[in-house]
Amino acid sequence: MHEDLGFEKLLSEDGFFAYLLGRSPSGAGRDPLYGPDLPVVLLTGGPGMGKGRLLHAVQDHFATKVPVVRLDCGSPVYAHRAGPEPGARSAATEALVEMARRLCTWQGTGGSFAFPRLFAGLAVIATGAAEGTPAAVATEVERYEELPQKRRLPGLRTGDFWKGVISGSLQNLLTAMAGQALDPYSAAVGNALLEALFQSLAPRGRVELERIYGGYPGAAGQPMHGLSNLATDFQARGEARELAEDFLFRALREDLEAAYASASGWLRRVGRPALLLDHAESSLGERLLRAVLTDRRSGQRDRVVIVGTARRADGGAFLHGGLPPEEVVSPAEFRPSDCGPPEWSRRLGGGSERAPLADGVLLLRMPFLTGDQLRRETERRQTRGEPEGGANRRRIDAAVARLSGGRPHTVIRLADAAAAFRMSADANDRDLLEAPLRLPGDSAPERPVADVLLQELLMDQLPVGLPTEHRGEWLDLLTHLSVAHDEECADVLLRHHQSGHVNRLTAHQVSKLLTDTGWPSCERHFVGDFGLRQMLVHRLYGLRPDGAAWYADHHLLRDHYAERAADGRPPDSGAFSSVIAHRMNHHLVSGGTDDVADHLAATLPGRPQEWCAELLEIAQAPYPPGGADARRERAQGLVTSEGPALRRTADQLLHAVWLCEERTRPTGQETARTLAKLLELLSIMEFDGAGQLGKVATYWSGLAANEQPLLRCACTEQLGRRG
Repeated sequence: MHEDLGFEKLLSEDGFFAYLLGRSPSGAGRDPLYGPDLPVVLLTGGPGMGKGRLLHAVQDHFATKVPVVRLDCGSPVYAHRAGPEPGARSAATEALVEMARRLCTWQGTGGSFAFPRLFAGLAVIATGAAEGTPAAVATEVERYEELPQKRRLPGLRTGDFWKGVISGSLQNLLTAMAGQALDPYSAAVGNALLEALFQSLAPRGRVELERIYGGYPGAAGQPMHGLSNLATDFQARGEARELAEDFLFRALREDLEAAYASASGWLRRVGRPALLLDHAESSLGERLLRAVLTDRRSGQRDRVVIVGTARRADGGAFLHGGLPPEEVVSPAEFRPSDCGPPEWSRRLGGGSERAPLADGVLLLRMPFLTGDQLRRETERRQTRGEPEGGANRRRIDAAVARLSGGRPHTVIRLADAAAAFRMSADANDRDLLEAPLRLPGDSAPERPVADVLLQELLMDQLPVGLPTEHRGEWLDLLTHLSVAHDEECADVLLRHHQSGHVNRLTAHQVSKLLTDTGWPSCERHFVGDFGLRQMLVHRLYGLRPDGAAWYADHHLLRDHYAERAADGRPPDSGAFSSVIAHRMNHHLVSGGTDDVADHLAATLPGRPQEWCAELLEIAQAPYPPGGADARRERAQGLVTSEGPALRRTADQLLHAVWLCEERTRPTGQETARTLAKLLELLSIMEFDGAGQLGKVATYWSGLAANEQPLLRCACTEQLGRRG
């Protein structure tokens, strides 16, 4: 995989990250962006947009020049490490220890880092180990013995924060207490530890701990009280533990800041240190982000660059303080296609407790691949000579572009699968989804590329809030929902496919889960990402032989809206202007083309404008994958059709519009001429309003000639979105 694909501008010598970190990949200095009040940068984009790949690339490009640590907040490893001592560790503390340990061994300019402030907090929460016995506490403290003091190197003086490594004296002190009968979490153990800790401090260290832990809630300026309170809060679990964990993260950043702000650090260290939080939408990632954003909102300043990932376009609901959507003010944002990063400052200034956390955020919108980047990537993976004229090359490029929408990961997988694949000029883009793919280094048999992508984009990136009991059925539910247009439509399918379940998901819940995962929404399609929907539609047809699952879902919806029409109820959403149009849409794609043509012929006279709008709504549907696609021939009148001229022409126009609206086949000049011809024929027929169709002929044919949709929605905007 081309790791820099789509990120070249961000990672260049004069790119965004060079100025954010204050140093370029080659080591040249850069005037740092922002500061001293730094924004937290959130990379926003749904599955397959390359957030994790960009963090890897930042680490690879910059970690030898400035201290950069990448942490996978979605990994279960931190919770597993905390498991043996739940009273003295948590996933959050294990993540902080991981950051500190990596920085303790950094060997770039200025050398490694020490974390005496963080160590002090970790040491006191160690009193929760194994019922608080002295030996267990000593063993727990020894886990952190490399953190408080830099490794002594020949000819290099270490700082005077600590007089020496304290673990030996602490071990002796606590071992002497081992024979005493102590209650769990005994104050005697904690007091002994604090005394040993402060006895090991140099004067500067004592002053620093007074400053930091004297400011802990309830400490009243007394560091020993602050550390004691921190240990008590940690052992209390719940919100109290979260307060203690947040404070420990502050202590880690204070240690990093001190390494730069000291006299020796000012002379020897360059740039800014960075913590890269992958999968920051996880509970651990959100906790870390919330902690640093809260501190900076209240006026705490440090030079640590925090870059996290966010699936939601708004950066995450926690940033907005529970405000209703209409009151949310979006954070500042930056798109790599912009001329340069934006100016940034807090709207309400530092120290305002009323400000939403979003004021401390800069959103970096992950870039979609441009058309040129997409073509280069697919061409780079081709393995056979091009047919004369390169028709297959152009067809493959078009299919990859539409199915991926420029989503980098999808482009890469489709381009790999298409390397030895051939598509006819009139093929449906979804044919490419059957192309076999074997992942690099994978000894398993080849699989259709659609199966690989659905696994990677859906099942490997399940919504954080998806209940456990629905995780195994998430892909199947979305597969059925690929034919839904709005929440009512989706709820009909969900009730059917979850019948008998005690805890059912509703359409509203599924819609929110999709939004939280970063998938776009569309006013006309429940699954709002065009490429994802094509993969799910493709899977739906193959769930049962001969497309039985496809037809069953469409028939279910057709019958539902037939009942709605009979009751005279209006539509519940803007996806369709009438219940009848909604019913006809599902009837069209499930074998009812003749009935739909009859309906169109019967309802055209006297209402040409409304009729054209309804025709577009009906025809916004995928074509059933099984069998040959006869729409082009039927649109051109090459398939015999019965009935009067109006009915025959309406039938042909239906199929021409259907070709244009599906968006998975090329249309171009031929289809444009067909549209114009059919609408012009209708415009000279003898019925009320026929003449109005002449203008429609000009408009629609112009759109089709330029591969533009006749009925726009958010999905079709995705197809034209690049950069």
